[in-house]
Amino acid sequence: MSQSVPSAAVLGARAFAALQGLNRFTDEPGKLTRLYLSPSHRQAAEWTKGAMEVAGLTAFIDAAGSVQGRREGPVPGGPSVIIGSHIDTVKDGGRFDGNLGVVAGILVAQALRDAGIVLPFALEVIAFGDEENVRFPTHLSTSGALAGDYDPAWLESRDAEGTRLADALVAFGGDPSGIAALARKPGSITAYLEVHIEQGPVLEVENEPVGIVTAINAQSRARIRITGEAGHAGTVPMSLRKDALTAGAEMALALEAIAAGHEQAVGTVGVFQVYPGATNVVPGAVEFTVDFRCPSNETLAAMEAAIRARFGEIAARRGVGLTITTYAKAAAVPMDPGLQDALSLGVTRTGANLSPRRLPSGAGHDAMAMATLCPAGMLFVRNEKGISHSPLENMTAADAGIAIRVLLEAILELARRES
Repeated sequence: MSQSVPSAAVLGARAFAALQGLNRFTDEPGKLTRLYLSPSHRQAAEWTKGAMEVAGLTAFIDAAGSVQGRREGPVPGGPSVIIGSHIDTVKDGGRFDGNLGVVAGILVAQALRDAGIVLPFALEVIAFGDEENVRFPTHLSTSGALAGDYDPAWLESRDAEGTRLADALVAFGGDPSGIAALARKPGSITAYLEVHIEQGPVLEVENEPVGIVTAINAQSRARIRITGEAGHAGTVPMSLRKDALTAGAEMALALEAIAAGHEQAVGTVGVFQVYPGATNVVPGAVEFTVDFRCPSNETLAAMEAAIRARFGEIAARRGVGLTITTYAKAAAVPMDPGLQDALSLGVTRTGANLSPRRLPSGAGHDAMAMATLCPAGMLFVRNEKGISHSPLENMTAADAGIAIRVLLEAILELARRES
């Protein structure tokens, strides 16, 4: 059955040609900036709808701005397998983040149609519009709408220019009142699969073109404020200082050590602000952020406890005040073991020299929202130097073709299981 579908090389060439077409649409000439509900998002949605129709899918742009395409199975309206990703980008983003997964789904649908392969279930391809959550303070709102987890308060949120999301949605051609009806019924989707660039360097370091995602990491973010005592840099003896910056620096190093002590965990201080910020003044206060992630909820809880204890010890020893305010937390989302196995079989059937490498995802994806509705699986693709959310984002057509062929083989494996 799978011998009649295109080779990885052909699929890779088709993917790069399609991406060149899709990535013409941008809000900023010379850069790829495609924010949710912007004019370029609408243009990209129309292009995607047309590409889905060419691939044999019946397609439409839904009330929240996602593009949905469907090829019916033997029972009209019956359960479906969804291939999805997103077509919105960060500001001045990369060519492949999200876009590759949408193109991959379209090419799989086209290959199955052209080969005359009839699946025992409906096949859907969905291009979500609000995965990056850059323009409005939302969280996976368009995939959340399908999962029945859309917060109506998001409609009242505003972007940096003061535009209300509900108004932007109407201007886009969407329908705020129709979002609730997008929620799918439990059991109506048997699987969700997503192809995405890795956004990290692991596959490149290990010389693997693809990897199977085991879980999307648990994550916690907090703001830290240290209150010391400002003083003259030339007159306050070292033994009498309450230097907020050096206390904060020690805490940053403690976070690094805590993360290094847990397998597959990471910890980052991404923002560090010093007050008053003068060359000749001992810093009186510091504010910084911590972001720590790992594949296990239990490990995340252990890391948080260690961070609080270690930061508290440092503050007490140095005589400074400490406030830790958690402002975001997300539980780990394991990917479905059965779909991991289907992707693993897809890898081995695509090439004898390929390894079904498994690894966690440190970044969030639409699969997080969809996993609350149905079994979800993800396939990562090697990304040059692990760079993403940047115009330097890069990968090869050969790797893209391998990923799409693996996805296609996984769909065929799901069909075999059901038959």
